[in-house]
Amino acid sequence: MYPQQIIDALRHVRYPGTGKDLVESGMLEDDIRISGLAVSFSLIFEKDNDPFIRSVIKAAETAVKTYVDENAAVTIHTKFLSQKTKVESQKLPTLQAKHIIAIHSGKGGVGKSTIAANLAVALAKRGCRVGLLDADIHGPSQPKMFHTEDCRPVSVPVGGRDLIEPIEQYGVKMLSIGFFVDPTNAVVWRGGLASNAIKQLIEDANWGELDYFLIDLPPGTSDIHLTLVSELQLTGAIVVTTPQPVALVDARKGVDMFRNEKINVPVLGIIENMAWFTPAELPENKYYIFGKDGGKQLAEELGVPLLGQIPLVQSVREAGDNGMPIALQDGHPAASIFAEIAKMVEC
Repeated sequence: MYPQQIIDALRHVRYPGTGKDLVESGMLEDDIRISGLAVSFSLIFEKDNDPFIRSVIKAAETAVKTYVDENAAVTIHTKFLSQKTKVESQKLPTLQAKHIIAIHSGKGGVGKSTIAANLAVALAKRGCRVGLLDADIHGPSQPKMFHTEDCRPVSVPVGGRDLIEPIEQYGVKMLSIGFFVDPTNAVVWRGGLASNAIKQLIEDANWGELDYFLIDLPPGTSDIHLTLVSELQLTGAIVVTTPQPVALVDARKGVDMFRNEKINVPVLGIIENMAWFTPAELPENKYYIFGKDGGKQLAEELGVPLLGQIPLVQSVREAGDNGMPIALQDGHPAASIFAEIAKMVEC
């Protein structure tokens, strides 16, 4: 079973008070949990004396067994609007970070996650307390880049709550949805479920006190971006692009998104990745495969800093694939670039 099957099944159940199905009525909470044949979720009612509560719950259970799996063990919780508002107003985020920085790219494939991983390591090497959230629900890659694919976070009691303990590697505390799902299966979640999962990794995790909390965002713009902007007070955003014109078009949109008056997040700068190709046997040569200085020119045009130009070097790719970001290698030219970027970002 997976969440979308549950959602589709509940579209067959109508709330008698309105005649609309449970999903259309907004009565299904974004808290679907599945473990084997056990499934649980919450239904939201207007008030606790709603006369249709029992019949709706029974119909919802029957729908899951009918349209998903007849052997499903269904647990349905009830929530009420007045109670929900009260609980949410009392809930305090556990994240304590001096600076929260989003790493964004307008399109996939430009090396955003590589930049995020190396920047996190470079900041940690400067003695900063760093947390990294892999917010790319559908394509989590940080567990691979940090050689932690087999790690499984555990819960720890903190202040009367059970919190998720982030995985720590190379001085960086890190969480990713990749720790909780089968890496061979696609994560097929709608925006609400994905946003809820990200919120849980932020609010229900034992991050401790941090100097920097980096968020490796999914490419493009989505519910996740809007959720994070509304839930967190971002210090700023870094936009990653290649010099290729088709990537620059999307990078421009990314800058515009953060500058939108409804979002209003400062853009700390642009990083131009794959700026040129340098073969190992000819370290002085530069081949501009994707175009020359596209990111630099975009930064000048939009009036934002150019934080750095990262060359397309085989050792950078190999380091990421081997789970040891290149920023760990003192003396490597690319590591020096990331060290300079970390110095520019450090507030």
